[in-house]
Parts: sequence; structure tokens; C-alpha cells
Amino acid sequence: ESTLITHGFPHPQNLEIARKIEQTVRDNGVIPATIAILHGKITVGLTAEQLETLANDPHARKCSVRDLPLVLAQKKNGATTVAATMTIAHRAGIAVFATGGIGGGHRGSRFDISADLMELGKTPVTVVCAGMKAFLDLPDTLEYLETQAVPVLGYQTDELPAFYSRSSGLPVDARVDSAADVAEVIAARDALDLSQAILVTVPVPTKAEWKADAAKAVIAQAQAEIETTGISGKNITPYMLAKIAELSGEESMRANIALLLNNARVGAEIARALAAH
Repeated sequence: ESTLITHGFPHPQNLEIARKIEQTVRDNGVIPATIAILHGKITVGLTAEQLETLANDPHARKCSVRDLPLVLAQKKNGATTVAATMTIAHRAGIAVFATGGIGGGHRGSRFDISADLMELGKTPVTVVCAGMKAFLDLPDTLEYLETQAVPVLGYQTDELPAFYSRSSGLPVDARVDSAADVAEVIAARDALDLSQAILVTVPVPTKAEWKADAAKAVIAQAQAEIETTGISGKNITPYMLAKIAELSGEESMRANIALLLNNARVGAEIARALAAH
């Protein structure tokens, strides 16, 4: 997905990270296909020049599924969220994609629920992530995923990762210990002709982990500040990521970069295992 490039990191760091993610995929024997909208055209797999164009565009629109017709009609540049990336990837025949963290239900809000969760319930793509963004309501998001019949797998873990931190204290539906294990689950889902995604949650590498207690304190401060700003809707996540990075110094940024690269590695391994299945 490409919102991590346009809305996840400042320029020029965003371009550097995007290149590293793609190289990580290549290093593991898989072809990367970053998805975005360029000049009103859905583009699956960006050239080096296209990646740079997107990273350099401060006006690129954050696009969920509902935004796609508008951005295409206006011939604008757009960066795809998890939901939009899923629907495009599925139509392009791509079975696995990696991201940082999915969206979910926001704390204290009964109706601010990410479209990612709806798409996970109806699009059979395997999404590799470090759980949900840490500032979301994780228990409620898990409940919603259960309602959507989305299996939540823990990659070499019994507990749901909490994005920056390795564990949230919440159980996953099942543990898988290898890419081959995940490929077996995908194959079984496809044999049943089920339409929901499979969510593979991968803990951030130990050396880059931002400890849960420290992360919770900073997230609480950022949450308190956003309530005074009037920011709402799809602008909440970019604001929270930037504010958390500002308040935490290097800790959240280090964890975020590490988990992205790790998820790209695991996603590539799963794609390779699935191709060999």
C-alpha cells in the first residue's frame, strides 16, 4: 500500500523507506508491486520514477475504496489505504500484501470504524501486518473482525501484536510458525471458496520494540491533544502517527520502520510459499 509513503513519513525519508521495503521483497525472491494512483490511473507496481513522483507529491490524496472513483475521474495522484490496496490487489491477481498496521475502531467512538475492516470481510487477500495501529481500540477491532469472519493469525506468537510493541495481551485466533503454515491456511480458505481475507499479525523485531508502557503513555497524550483539534475522519491516523513520532523522539519511528521491513520480509516468504504450494 502507498499511504505509508505519502502520509506515514516525512519527505525525503518516505522515499528512502519505500525503496527499502521494495528491496526487502526482492531480497526474498519476490517481485514487489507497490500500488497507487498516478494521474488518475490505478498503477500496480511502480517504477523507480513513479515511486519518486508519489513520494514527492504533498497533495497526493489518501484513498480508501470510496475515494477511487473521484481520484480517477479528476486524474489526480492518490495513495491507497489497506482497503483500497486489497481491492486492487485482488483484481490484479495478487494474493498477499504487506503493510504496517491496519485500521480499526477508534477509541471512544462508536461509528469511526475503518473501511479496512469491511474490506477484510469480503476480499480474499492475505494481509501481513503488525496488528492494528496502536492508538485504536484493539479489543473492539478484534470483535469486529470476528463479526466479519476474518481469521486473525499470530506469526510465531500467541498474542496479538500492538504495532510498536510485541504484545497487546489479547489472544489471536491461531498461531502459525512458518510461511508454509500460512500458505496451508490460504489454500484451505480458497478450497472452500470463502471470500474473507486472512490477517497475519507479525510482532515488531525485539531489538526495535517500543515497550508497551512507554507507548501507552505517549499515545494517551496524543489522544488527549487530538480531542482539542477538531480533526476527524481519515485525517486522524496521519495526525496521530505524526504526533506520536514527535512526542516519542526516535522510539516510535525506529519501531515503525523495523516492523514495515519485517512485514515485507514475512509477506514475501508467504507469497513464495503460496506459489510453491
